[in-house]
Amino acid sequence: MTDDKTLLTQMLKSIDIEQFSEDIAHVEIHGNKVLGLKLVKGLKVESESFEDGINVKIIVEKDAHIKNPVRFCFGMIPENGIQKIIINTILEENSSASFIATCTFPNAKNIQHLMDANITLKENSFLNYFERHIHGPEGGVTIVPKTMVFLNKNSRFNTEFELIKGSAGIIDLDYEAYLDEDAVVSMTTRIFGRTKDDIKIKEKAHLKGDKSVGVLTSHIALKDESKAEIINELIADGSYSRGHVDCKEIIQGSAKAKAIPIVTVNNKLAHITHEAAIGSVDSKQLETLLCRGLTEDEATDLIIDGLLK
Repeated sequence: MTDDKTLLTQMLKSIDIEQFSEDIAHVEIHGNKVLGLKLVKGLKVESESFEDGINVKIIVEKDAHIKNPVRFCFGMIPENGIQKIIINTILEENSSASFIATCTFPNAKNIQHLMDANITLKENSFLNYFERHIHGPEGGVTIVPKTMVFLNKNSRFNTEFELIKGSAGIIDLDYEAYLDEDAVVSMTTRIFGRTKDDIKIKEKAHLKGDKSVGVLTSHIALKDESKAEIINELIADGSYSRGHVDCKEIIQGSAKAKAIPIVTVNNKLAHITHEAAIGSVDSKQLETLLCRGLTEDEATDLIIDGLLK
């Protein structure tokens, strides 16, 4: 058995971190156990372990503004296992924070990472949440994150999900948000699928409040025999609510892609737009880069990098 200190060191090494500075709040969870925890004023984190998983409650207190991003590291070092994380996050009134979560499974052959999250932003609060996944080359990971977000009046939530290195494996991502008056949500997903990766993304925002705003963005690159299905949905009920869906997918080799934008407007004063594009690398961009001396592979990689930034 590997001791906790060694596991923590290996987890941090896999995300290129030796240690955090003293002014950075951070939480490290391996499997169903908290290996490291450092909090700052205005931030509370409580946890309770159960078989194969852990319950976590995160609170940013009323009027608290966390200066530096809070770092979370979730993962498993062994090749096989299950990690189930149930998270309840609350930002109280007039609070703000940024979370950076890194999920790392560098040796995975048969790993399940299951996350069930509820996020509540109370009035005038703001949360920026960035989640990056680091997988090994074999793609032996099944990722199933389910997230419900509730935005009260004049709150803002920005989330980004990124997996562009390593083999994605199986991803079934499901985000759903409910917005009150003057609330704003932005969801962005960037994934590079390889080999036989199977990617499903569902993002949905209910613009219930007047002047609420929702933006859903999915940029996906696929190669080899990977496949992806993207469902982006906006429902506009509030007066002067507005939103936009942007889905772009680049495919290479035998990859397959499907994009399903769904727009429902139930108020004549609301306005929603959408665009979806699926296909190979843009020929004009490719020709321009070839003329500058790049090989076709180099040019293609550069275009994909631009899409996923």
